[in-house]
Amino acid sequence: MESQKEMRIGELSTLTGVKIETIRYYEKSGIMPDPPRTEAGYRMYREEHLNRLNFICRCRQLGFPMRDIGNLLELVDEHDYTCADVRDLTLGHAENVREKIADLRRLEKALRSIAARCTGSKVPECPIVDALLEPE
Repeated sequence: MESQKEMRIGELSTLTGVKIETIRYYEKSGIMPDPPRTEAGYRMYREEHLNRLNFICRCRQLGFPMRDIGNLLELVDEHDYTCADVRDLTLGHAENVREKIADLRRLEKALRSIAARCTGSKVPECPIVDALLEPE
C-alpha cells in the first residue's frame, strides 16, 4: 500500500494560498479536521486536507458564509445529500447576494445624490457635510 504524502502547515499554506492563521481558524471552527501530529507536535496534512481546504476556498470565493460552508461540508461528510439539497443551499446564497447587490445600488444612489449637492468649490461650507449632519 502506497503511503500518502504528508505536508506541514506551511506547505499546505503555500499550495493553497491560505494563510497559516486562517487554516488554524478553520480547524478551530470545525470545518477543517484536525490533522494527525508528529511526536514533536507538528501538524501533518494529507491530500484530503488539501482537497477540503480547496473546497472551502472555492466556497469563500463565491461568497458563501462560514455557516453555509459548514452545512455543505456536513452534507458531504455524511454522504447524506441530494443534488437538490446542495442546489437549494446554493440558490439561497444567490438570493442573499441579489439582496446585497440591491442594497449596494441603493447606497450608491444615495451617495451620488449627496455628492451632487456639492459644487466642488473652495469654500469652507460643504453641502455633503450638511447632508451627513441631517437626521434620516
